[in-house]
Amino acid sequence: MKPIFRTAWVGMVLLSGWGLVACDSKPAANMAAKVTMEKYLTQKTLQGKVANDDGPVKNGIVKVLTEQGQVVSQVELAGSAQFSIDVPAGTQLPLILAYYPTADAKEEQRMLAAVVHAATSKYDINQLSTRIAKQAKSMGGYTHKNLVQAAEGSGTVPASNKTTAGFHGDPTTQYGGWH
Repeated sequence: MKPIFRTAWVGMVLLSGWGLVACDSKPAANMAAKVTMEKYLTQKTLQGKVANDDGPVKNGIVKVLTEQGQVVSQVELAGSAQFSIDVPAGTQLPLILAYYPTADAKEEQRMLAAVVHAATSKYDINQLSTRIAKQAKSMGGYTHKNLVQAAEGSGTVPASNKTTAGFHGDPTTQYGGWH
């Protein structure tokens, strides 16, 4: 090759290579999954039961808390492990159902269940739901994805099918009380 053609050829190769780089250098689309924030359009009644390793817990307080810890509503367990608690219309999710053994109990004494879906109304609060909620929080927050991953990691979903839609067990115990 003559020097002038070699320079032109090298220039063409460099330009076409630059064109490929330019095509690949577009700003990457935000690949993070968009989290849709749900809220209750009407008053919602959440219900379930509270249990610990010793069995049903029949005394204490169940509170509905925002992620920031503000009390939305509360109800006292009076001789029954079953609770039913109303959440006002317009309340933004996620929420936390927190069981406290006494009115002055500290946070480390409470058990939790995370509420992330407006359509779901049944939640059991127990030590497993507490572990799942804490794990989801440590993974970045109370989202469906984080709760599923936390539940899978705790062994509460059958190994043969780790999808919510394909769960064949008792749906009231799925994810340790989170449904």
